[in-house]
Amino acid sequence: MGTERELTSGDDRDGNAGDTASVKDVTVEVATVDHTLQRLCTRYNGRSRARRMSRIRTQLPRKSWAPLWNLQNLTILITVVVFVVVVIVWSLLWVFIFRRESNSGVYFAGMFRVANVDFIPEYRQAESHEFVSMANKIQHVVSSVYRMSSVSKLYKLTAISDLSDNKGGLLVHFWMVFVVPRLKTPAVCEECVGAILRDSVLTSLRNRSSVGYLLGLPVDIDSILVNAALRSDYTSIAAGSQCVDKLYASLPGSSVPLNVYSSWGGLSCYIKLTSTPGSLIRLTITSLHIEPSDCVSDALTMYDALLPMRGRTLYRVCEPVSQSLSLVSTSNVMLLSLRMTQGNKHFRGHFQAIAEELTYVEIQAEPDFSGQITSPFYPSLLPPQCSFIWRFQTPHIALGVALKFHNYVLKLKDIAACEHGWWKVKEIIYCGSYIGHTTVFRIPDTTAEVEFRSSSRSSDQPFQAESSSFNISQPCAEGHFLCSTGLCVEKTRRCDGLDDCQDESDEVFCARPSKNCGGSSPLHPLYMCNGERDCNDGRDETNCTLETSCSDIRYRCNSGSCILKKNARCDGVTDCSDHSDERDCACGRSSTVKKVDSTSGLRVVGGINALEGEWPWQVSLHFSGYLYCGASVLSSDWLISAAHCFSRDRLSDPRQWSAHLGMLYQGSARHVAEIQRIVVHEYYNRLTFDYDIALLQLRSPWPPSLSFLIQPVCLPATSQTLTHAHRCWVTGWGYRSEEDKTLPTVLQKAEVSVLDQSECKRRYGPVSPRMLCAGVPSGQRDACRGDSGGPLSCSAPGSEGRWFLTGIVSWGAGCGRPNLPGVYTRVNKFTTWIQSHIVT
Repeated sequence: MGTERELTSGDDRDGNAGDTASVKDVTVEVATVDHTLQRLCTRYNGRSRARRMSRIRTQLPRKSWAPLWNLQNLTILITVVVFVVVVIVWSLLWVFIFRRESNSGVYFAGMFRVANVDFIPEYRQAESHEFVSMANKIQHVVSSVYRMSSVSKLYKLTAISDLSDNKGGLLVHFWMVFVVPRLKTPAVCEECVGAILRDSVLTSLRNRSSVGYLLGLPVDIDSILVNAALRSDYTSIAAGSQCVDKLYASLPGSSVPLNVYSSWGGLSCYIKLTSTPGSLIRLTITSLHIEPSDCVSDALTMYDALLPMRGRTLYRVCEPVSQSLSLVSTSNVMLLSLRMTQGNKHFRGHFQAIAEELTYVEIQAEPDFSGQITSPFYPSLLPPQCSFIWRFQTPHIALGVALKFHNYVLKLKDIAACEHGWWKVKEIIYCGSYIGHTTVFRIPDTTAEVEFRSSSRSSDQPFQAESSSFNISQPCAEGHFLCSTGLCVEKTRRCDGLDDCQDESDEVFCARPSKNCGGSSPLHPLYMCNGERDCNDGRDETNCTLETSCSDIRYRCNSGSCILKKNARCDGVTDCSDHSDERDCACGRSSTVKKVDSTSGLRVVGGINALEGEWPWQVSLHFSGYLYCGASVLSSDWLISAAHCFSRDRLSDPRQWSAHLGMLYQGSARHVAEIQRIVVHEYYNRLTFDYDIALLQLRSPWPPSLSFLIQPVCLPATSQTLTHAHRCWVTGWGYRSEEDKTLPTVLQKAEVSVLDQSECKRRYGPVSPRMLCAGVPSGQRDACRGDSGGPLSCSAPGSEGRWFLTGIVSWGAGCGRPNLPGVYTRVNKFTTWIQSHIVT
């Protein structure tokens, strides 16, 4: 800093001579210092060459290679980015392309009959030389067929599982495995794989025979069956499992015991049953203790084969069995698949070899229903593919043949297929179906041949009938009325309010009886003790608690006695001597207190918005996450709905269903419950919607803390009678018109009127006594799609505000059409059936 000041001073032209000398000295001194520093540096570097060179190597690159370092960093960065992009792209390709193209096993179980090959006992042993030799031959043929087919690159192997006797030939049970990229799975569908075998045989068929040649192997084309199978079934049976056994019934009639127990971790068993050639197998289940779950967890499945083939399913048991149950195979083989989850569970039973029954019988039709016919192998379940012929003869030309069925009805066949057997009588075809009451079928001919053929793919319920002769010109005795069901009832019982004919044919199209309030004759039963004052003096509502003879129109107390009062259940008045009519009445109460004008703001079909807590028994049933049907709460763990909601195979799986309770707005349920079990009425008819009712058991009950928004609806007594004073509402989240494409968000309600049953039949014709009609003449208040299974709730003025489940939304002609009301399942016809399932 001082040197600079001095240099600046030296430039001053007014300075003296001393100052000039001083500048020169300073300049020389500066030069001398620089020189000295250079010399010192040279000497220092000479002494430590290694250190100097080391420092030069360290420092020079920092100056001369800096641009190169920037390029290298850029290269590294680009490399990392490219690597990350490649990894991401590869992952996406794997997920969306390569993973889909990855190979997966596809399994099939199949069977066919080899003709003209005698069965020998050694074929029952898979380890025998005879079995191995025959199995290798058949396996080679089947493999050759598929290796020459369009799926040759996907075919992996064929494994022969069992050989059994069948109609003088050899029944082959086999597995097939394909290794298939998922994108090519349709190429090995069940129909495609079976078609390859059938096409190979079809090309060699001759002379209308069903036997052709599969590369030299004579195969019956009608016997070929291929079903898709699970890998677990293949590995369990082919490679062994906890419980795979083979049992043989060598002596006809002798029983072979079957006992399986599970007490710890559960088990999965396959038991193969065989009997002597030419015989059949009768399996008897004496006891089965499992958890009822619609065969989701515990199940006993019986197959008419030695492999678990869906197309050969005989019967499935999904709930405990306490009474003996038996079924019969169509050949000498049967497979039992038994699955039990953890718990103390068991299966007890036996099987035996039985002979095939005769296919016809001759019967003399005597009066008074003295003869009897039964389904083949009665009382066992009716096996598939069976047939029978009865030939009847009456003692006189004026007499015909009458058959009184106990739980069965014959009706003329229409374009629909017969689901439960077809009958041919005098070249006319009838369809049989199961029903909950007696019917009589009459044949106006002195001789008659009745042919029956089973049309069910699995075992069906047995039937029986009593045979008799009848007067062709006068089917019913003098003073009797002929019902549509074929029954004969006394004419005095016609239009008495009681369904004596079992189909209401004696109670419909009747003139409304006079009230006769002032006469000496007793009042018509229609007006007696129905809860409505029909006579001015009130005589029709007096002495209603007096005990009387029992019938469907009179209330039955728990003691077994009956009273005249029809709507005695939970009306706030104790009518039965045992007080049973006022028990279990914590039901049917709305929790909302806000009053709504029921006639204001009505919309087409859907009605008006409901209030929260107004219909606390209303349930929204969702299938795979979407609204599908409605239901009603019966108890803390039971719901009630319509059977048609679960009629298809995929809809019968309870795991796909969820129940939304305590809900006003869709998506705002206070409680969502899983469904454990679905109980569809055993007589449900998919064609006519008769017996359209089902029960649903929840996996866990709804919490009591939600009782202000979730309440059960009251079940009506079997004697329930609706009067003009009853108010009935239909509720649900279904569409508000036929053309509507959007479901309402808020629960809808609409008030409807229950029609007289005669009027209901005039509108629709084939309406069973287990149905009722409700609506308005204009059609503007009705249920629609999405409301199925939901409640028709009715309340009488004297019922203390309680609501009873009178109907279940079932079917109808469109939605909201004039003069075409909705059709509902009549709940009081099923009260006993409901209580038998939900009361344990």
